[in-house]
Amino acid sequence: MVMDIGIRQAECGDAEAISLIIVSALRESNASDYSPEIITRLEKNFDPPAIEAFLENRRVYVALVSGSVVGTASLEAGYVRTVFIAPDMQGCGVGKRLLQEIENAARSAGLSVLLVQSSVTAEPFYAKLGFTAVGDRYHGDERTILMQMSLSG
Repeated sequence: MVMDIGIRQAECGDAEAISLIIVSALRESNASDYSPEIITRLEKNFDPPAIEAFLENRRVYVALVSGSVVGTASLEAGYVRTVFIAPDMQGCGVGKRLLQEIENAARSAGLSVLLVQSSVTAEPFYAKLGFTAVGDRYHGDERTILMQMSLSG
């Protein structure tokens, strides 16, 4: 299925939609790799006020299909952050389009490497886009994988 996926910078009015997408993705997609306690703890980091704070400190993008926000990703000082796609839109190219936008923004900012602390769930997604794992990180009982992608060449 070919979809028209639009990408734009997020606005304060997007905070609730972004929060809902993140919580849905955590509950439906990440729940197979993380305990309910970790999911509940993570959800608290992504309420609408937290998203509004991200808009102040990061370059946050949203993906739109038929005018509705279906995904988000952000760039902060060389790190890819908060990449989440609505569960019913995963596998449709939304994440790939968002990461292309992040990569373009990183290149425009003169960055030579992009880093991401990937969830266990998203590691295959990032690997498919050219990121390589460089090590595990633990935040209490939550495991993430530090991955990087060279932007040179």
